[in-house]
Amino acid sequence: MINTLGRHLRESIKSLARNTWMTFASVSAVMVTLLLVGTFLVIMFNLNNIAKNIENDVEIRVLIDVTANQDQRDQLKKKLESLPQVESVTFSSKDEELENLISSFGEEGEAFKLFEQENPLNDVFVIKTKNPEDTPATAQKIEKFDHVSDVRYAEETVERLFKVVNIGRNVGIVLIIGLVFTAMFLISNTIKVTIFARRREIEIMKLVGATNWFIRWPFFLEGLFLGVSGSIIPIIILIIIYKRFVEWANPYVQGSFIELLPLNPFLFQVSAILIFLGAFIGIWGSLMSVRKFLKV
Repeated sequence: MINTLGRHLRESIKSLARNTWMTFASVSAVMVTLLLVGTFLVIMFNLNNIAKNIENDVEIRVLIDVTANQDQRDQLKKKLESLPQVESVTFSSKDEELENLISSFGEEGEAFKLFEQENPLNDVFVIKTKNPEDTPATAQKIEKFDHVSDVRYAEETVERLFKVVNIGRNVGIVLIIGLVFTAMFLISNTIKVTIFARRREIEIMKLVGATNWFIRWPFFLEGLFLGVSGSIIPIIILIIIYKRFVEWANPYVQGSFIELLPLNPFLFQVSAILIFLGAFIGIWGSLMSVRKFLKV
């Protein structure tokens, strides 16, 4: 088995060396494809992370009518908690609301301390939904409840966010699939050229009793080498660029909802995906190419 594997390795390396330009073209195609795929993956993963952070901060603020007594407030809370979309209901008094308002404005918020004696704000129920996308529909239901003065949430921002995230995901997935199939096609054609040059050899091997898999192995390894080789440079480029981008961007986005994914383990995960895609592209392309030449 070791001797056979050694023979397959030698044959695959010889074939790659004999077809230098085609090998270079295939590896270059895989490199460009995986660099684009890796770039889209980095952007998509970070967009999903930012969207998740925003989604986690999405809340509905239910302003309680100032005329509502304690029993009516308790009834409203029970009604809110009974909604199937609601995950949690938290009470925030008008004094707490004023404190939050003052602290959110920093030094300029000192001016709002004038309202501490006669606080004009409402008590509030802060609601989180199980699924952030249920926020608009849930808010519309709550608006019709008794003893509700107003219902607030970042309506336009939330709906726009969900649209942008969904469009970004769909476009990214379509582009990645298209790029991967393009690379598969190029590698498949490259290996077809090497197989065509050795078709007589394959026919003779079949006639003397060689199994299909014995014939396939050198081409299998050839495709694997092409795919994995084409993934190395894109991984290095993405690691260098992303590391520098994070170092440059972090001071500007610190403290905001925009949080870039940390280098570790994110870059290792992207690298593993690119190596797997490269290997898959190469193996699939080689197996598809050799199949029709085995029909002797």
